[in-house]
Amino acid sequence: MALRRVCKKAELPSGDSVHIDDPEIAVFNLDGKFFAIADVCTHDQARLSDGELAGDTVICPWHGACFSVRTGEALSPPAVEAVETFPVVLKEDYIYIEL
Repeated sequence: MALRRVCKKAELPSGDSVHIDDPEIAVFNLDGKFFAIADVCTHDQARLSDGELAGDTVICPWHGACFSVRTGEALSPPAVEAVETFPVVLKEDYIYIEL
C-alpha cells in the first residue's frame, strides 16, 4: 500500500475535515483521532467534506444522508450504501492515508 500525505496535524483542527483529490477522500479530525472516507455520498455524489460533522457522523450537504466517519456505514436514508474507508497513518507532524 502506498502512503499519501494529506497535511500537517496542526492544519486540521478538531471537528474539521479536509478534501484531497485523486481519489476523492475526506479526512476528519475527531478530538485528535483521524479518519478517512471516500468523499462522495453514495446517494447522489455530493462531497461529504462539505457536510456538517455531528459527533462521529457526517451529514451530506445535499439530502441529509448520514455516514459514520469511523466505519463508513450509511446511517440514514436516502443513502443505503456505505462509503469506503481508508487507514490513517500519523508520522511525525503529518497525516497520511493508505491507498
